[in-house]
Amino acid sequence: MTTESNAGPTGIELTDEQWREKLTPEEYRVLRQAGTEAPFVGEYTDTTTTGVYRCRACDAELFRSDQKFESHCGWPSFFSPLAGEAIIEKVDRSMGMKRTEVLCANCGSHLGHVFEGEGYDTPTDLRYCINSVSMRLEEA
Repeated sequence: MTTESNAGPTGIELTDEQWREKLTPEEYRVLRQAGTEAPFVGEYTDTTTTGVYRCRACDAELFRSDQKFESHCGWPSFFSPLAGEAIIEKVDRSMGMKRTEVLCANCGSHLGHVFEGEGYDTPTDLRYCINSVSMRLEEA
């Protein structure tokens, strides 16, 4: 049993064991171990429901449905987070390339990655590629 603290930047402190009790095995794998769900199977990949997407680990507000767009990449895509302070962006050099990891600023959970300059017709030319399992949608 591990008792190492896994606090987010704002201090949500849960041990690894507490995170495992709180989350399903798939949620834990993605949110706490920076995993990725399979493409085109996520609950919110094609959702057009109006509402706010919240972190599944801590319930923090992350994205609004009006910032979601169809990228056809297999995961929900957003052109902007709800507020800049809702997420943390961190350089990720795994997988043999440089990417930018997206983390929940409230609890430090892995959400996905952000990509820029891909040419999507959005106001920011950013694609926040987010795992469905890392969020839950609160309908408006």
